[in-house]
Amino acid sequence: MRPDALILAFDTSAAHCAAALLSGDIVLAQAEEAMAKGQAERLLPLLEDVLAAGGKTWGDLDALAVGTGPGNFTGIRIAVAAARGLALGLNIPAIGVSTLEARAHGLPRPLVVAEPAPRGMFHVQTFGPDSPACLTDTVPEGPRPAPLYPLAEAIARVALAQGPQGRPSPFYLRGADAAPPSDPPPVILDVE
Repeated sequence: MRPDALILAFDTSAAHCAAALLSGDIVLAQAEEAMAKGQAERLLPLLEDVLAAGGKTWGDLDALAVGTGPGNFTGIRIAVAAARGLALGLNIPAIGVSTLEARAHGLPRPLVVAEPAPRGMFHVQTFGPDSPACLTDTVPEGPRPAPLYPLAEAIARVALAQGPQGRPSPFYLRGADAAPPSDPPPVILDVE
């Protein structure tokens, strides 16, 4: 990917809807809105707002970048599905970036990144000097550096560095809390 590629990055993996528009290393526009629900309805209007604030259109984009989690099951699916659909319609790549990798971007390593998870737990990843080392669900003691960049901006920066790697996929550490319905499936009638 060109070093000055125009990338629209976004994330809905937690109680927020976040987006950033970068041209290479330059942030053209970004926005983040806290919200416990409603990301599905807000995401595309927010992306439109960020594009407009950056003076760009959908047709100007070279790539999309999306936060793939870990995080909220439904929120991750919203962002990944939007990225896949937009990439298909715009004929540009969509690049998936884990939120833990985005939080670690630009910070000295070794490093431990922790993100809050449901039920008083944390998603934790230890990054070694050269690459991710391990993934755990406990938080080691000690101070942790603050992220250098807002989440959507960090996602764009990681995507620019790594380039396209196939379709983005959700990064789940556990299954959904929802259970499949116990009702029998519907019967399809052949009416001829």
